[in-house]
Amino acid sequence: MSLILIVVSSFLLALSGALVPGPLFTLTISESAKRGFIAGPLLILGHGILEVSIVLLILFGITPYLLTEQARFWISITGGSILLLMGGMMIKDAGRLKLALDTGARAQHGMHPVLAGILGSLSNPYWIIWWLTIGLGYLISSMKLGFPGVVAFFVGHIAADLAWYSMIALAVSRGRNHISQKGYRFMLYACGIFLIFFGVWFIISK
Repeated sequence: MSLILIVVSSFLLALSGALVPGPLFTLTISESAKRGFIAGPLLILGHGILEVSIVLLILFGITPYLLTEQARFWISITGGSILLLMGGMMIKDAGRLKLALDTGARAQHGMHPVLAGILGSLSNPYWIIWWLTIGLGYLISSMKLGFPGVVAFFVGHIAADLAWYSMIALAVSRGRNHISQKGYRFMLYACGIFLIFFGVWFIISK
């Protein structure tokens, strides 16, 4: 893969996860209602710090064990299967999911948004599962292009989180209590299709 393709595919892969509401989504709404737009980027800064730590741990801690043929095989099969499952569920649920920005959500008083971003990410079990399977598999694939490939993977990944949560923070700070449901569902369908496509590629590229 080229570096540009890694950035784009990493962006879409991360966006598909960010679109489904979780702890970080709730924090973004509550903190943006209290602090304004800046809360969104600050929360993602905390989220990004945690994810940089994960990437560094993989690169400098357990990389030798992950590059074996057997490890790559099982990571690809597991990650690809989860992608297929996530894609199917996203398409199935897209028609009924709604994106309501409840600005009455309780804010985390006394906690800086950067710290809240770190703790909010850690509190989400799906985030941990994602990094142990999908994130790990794609990171290993990106490593084929060396350090530039890893940077391209992370830039695309964090850019998706920053773009989505900044948009949510902007909507909340300007007093909008919803985002177009039609547009949201279209993004869900598109990301679901992408996940299925990427899951197949993940498996056959092992």
